[in-house]
Amino acid sequence: MTVEAFAPAKINLTLHVTGQRADGYHLLDSLVIFVDAGDRLRLSPADDLTLRVTGPRAEGVPCDGRNLVLKAAMLFGCERGAAITLDKHLPAAAGIGGGSSDAAAALRGLAELWNLPLPDPAAVLSLGADVPVCLRPRALRMQGVGETITEGPRLPERMGLLLVNPGVEVSTPAVFKALTCKTNAPMPHPPGWSSAAVMAHWLAEQRNDLETPARRQAPVIREVLDVIAATEGCLLSRMSGSGATCFGIYDSRDEAEDAARLIAAGAPQWWVQAASPYSAA
Repeated sequence: MTVEAFAPAKINLTLHVTGQRADGYHLLDSLVIFVDAGDRLRLSPADDLTLRVTGPRAEGVPCDGRNLVLKAAMLFGCERGAAITLDKHLPAAAGIGGGSSDAAAALRGLAELWNLPLPDPAAVLSLGADVPVCLRPRALRMQGVGETITEGPRLPERMGLLLVNPGVEVSTPAVFKALTCKTNAPMPHPPGWSSAAVMAHWLAEQRNDLETPARRQAPVIREVLDVIAATEGCLLSRMSGSGATCFGIYDSRDEAEDAARLIAAGAPQWWVQAASPYSAA
């Protein structure tokens, strides 16, 4: 028996930092969606627990206990084995939850392979703030330190998305440390949207509070945002997570693909990907 699991890229359409706990953890209020671009895992029975990393983004990805995939496997607390292959397509340290989504996919896949329930939510949260929300990839609202997750709004039936990463890694702890104000207004309740344009208009009135400190750490983010915004049909450009990946919203997938071809031709060193919203069945 071989189990396959998809680890979709996560996009923070909004990211409001609303406070900081005494232990240093920041409180967030974020509208999260997932797209049909991501990594893939194959999990097969084996005597030992092993991880092999392949794919165009495999270079530099650890195959030992530093990888969140193996840390996720340890949460099951059993002595079972599995041969795991991670086909890596998403850039690392990019603000789109690549490692977290890989860990969540590993949890789903191993639960199926070993016929076990998922680990306790508190244990899952110990892997990182984004792992719980990545366990059930669809439109979700994430609050607190990642432990409070509620259903998100209905997305427009027709829309396209563009993801662009300039090839620089941004340190999430450094971005949070550089955030000047850590008690900002929460996000209002997100409604459903009849079109991508209506959605983009609502999102434009919201924020990613980490964008300014991330741009100080990596000024190229401003260039990426401007390049995306200048493409035909772009309704909104914004940074995702703590960066450096930025996204654009379009009325259709075709418009997003046209923009992707244009940007990739002008900046071949950047990672550029057109996508559509993804929702797990």
